[in-house]
Amino acid sequence: MTIIEAVKSPRGHRPLMVLTWASVILALIAGIGLLADSRMLTGVPIWLKPFKFAVSFVVYAWALSWLLSVLPRRSRVAEWAGTIIVGMMVAEMAVIVTQVIRGTTSHYNVTTPLNATLWSIMGASIMILFLAQLVIGIVALIQRIPDRATAYAIRLGLFISLLGMAVAFAMTSQKTGAGTIGAHSVGVPDGGPGMPLTGWSTTGGDLRIGHFVGLHALQALPLLAYALTRWTRIDEVIRARVVLVTGIGYAVLVLLLTWQALRGQPLLQPDATILAAYAALTVSTLTGIGAVLSRRTKPAMVTA
Repeated sequence: MTIIEAVKSPRGHRPLMVLTWASVILALIAGIGLLADSRMLTGVPIWLKPFKFAVSFVVYAWALSWLLSVLPRRSRVAEWAGTIIVGMMVAEMAVIVTQVIRGTTSHYNVTTPLNATLWSIMGASIMILFLAQLVIGIVALIQRIPDRATAYAIRLGLFISLLGMAVAFAMTSQKTGAGTIGAHSVGVPDGGPGMPLTGWSTTGGDLRIGHFVGLHALQALPLLAYALTRWTRIDEVIRARVVLVTGIGYAVLVLLLTWQALRGQPLLQPDATILAAYAALTVSTLTGIGAVLSRRTKPAMVTA
């Protein structure tokens, strides 16, 4: 099945689609909470975290369900892995909402036995989710997907998304004060000045940026493959190579964003070394795409 056929007639994964719609409802509830509840936590409205997570779950669950529909053969292993992912996401969101109702933080919070237990549940659910998506990635590698651009988009999207998840593990190693065992900010305390909506730190490094960008490879690369298939006349081989080059560049971008954060630099204030790395990545990726497009197969000459 090509990426166009999957869009027109998606099989989907029922538990993931149920989670998608449940997350839509939760996002609406959290949105109401943002307007009705004036409490602040770590410098932002207390309902902002469940709102952002609900929106992220909508995009992630729908995209994963859709990607499973593109696999040419039904895989019970991949479907079971998808169901496990649903269970882990429900557990994670349950802890987040519970802690918001209690008026305290969910991530890294070990200030009381109950808070430590809830954080342990979140940590375990994230690890199991990671392993379940790894299983889906392996299934996608094993199966033969006829359209090469679609194949690259799915496989790279899944594994770069895993890379983004792995950034979250670095957050637990950050040195913090008493009562916490990790942080997303580097060089500054969590809860300081941040960018609008995202809350990403404007005074220090923030590991959530690489985490966010990596996770959304799951949507970005299939969307690129879809756009190339739907709106260009580029042949399959060239489309696949464009997706491959872009995917490699995307993976390096996740690593650079994480490196910048670990150096304690805000997203919009990179030093000369980081700027040079971004420039090199941009030039090399664009050069690679240009080289691929320059080798496009020319139409055969029609002779009388």
